[in-house]
Amino acid sequence: MTTVRIPEDWPATEEQARAVQDALRERVVLDEPGPPPGTGRVTGVDVAYDDARDVVAAAAVVLDAASLDVVAEATAVGRISFPYVPGLLAFREIPTVLAALDALPCAPGLVVCDGYGFAHPRRFGLASHLGVLTGLPTIGVAKNPFTFTYDEPDTPRGSTSALLAGSEEVGRALRTRDGVKPVFVSAGHRVSLAGACAHTLALTPAYRLPETTRKADALCREALRQACADGPSTRRRPASR
Repeated sequence: MTTVRIPEDWPATEEQARAVQDALRERVVLDEPGPPPGTGRVTGVDVAYDDARDVVAAAAVVLDAASLDVVAEATAVGRISFPYVPGLLAFREIPTVLAALDALPCAPGLVVCDGYGFAHPRRFGLASHLGVLTGLPTIGVAKNPFTFTYDEPDTPRGSTSALLAGSEEVGRALRTRDGVKPVFVSAGHRVSLAGACAHTLALTPAYRLPETTRKADALCREALRQACADGPSTRRRPASR
């Protein structure tokens, strides 16, 4: 497990964080198709918090994209690096997530974030932020639609509907199981929206959530438990990032 320090130049105010988002957003690439689904490696990243102890734990789990077997995994633990501000949650997580990715013994391939990419109030969620900083292809697969609207997709697995900010499509609601609540997919960096949806379907052969997310979620929870010695205030992070 890697121990992480907050970078000295990390934003300390909302104004500074928004300025970073504005500068980095110009570097997002959304017109590349990304790697073909089911090929190479795919990595899930996720984060858990203990706010009372000021601790954040991140996990990165690499899967073989064809078999979905675990190839490698790594964790990192550090201090929470930014206050809770909706729309700026990536600044609480990225130093620790980057450390977990850096600790992997192999290249991660496509990175799947439990959160948002282009589907973000400032069009620069965690998946886009992480993709720009690393240069890796990234997508966001969220459990809820955040502030956006959508019509229910048709019942069969694979059905989609537009996730909308007004009239702008920022992502898609994707049915990964017949008749089960959809997930909310958005492009992050170097992957198209259609490609992000195709990857999400390839990663959900049996459950609503991608296998990358399921495995990274379990691993970051365990890393946090170990770091906090089973403290009673251990809890998950908010859903909107």
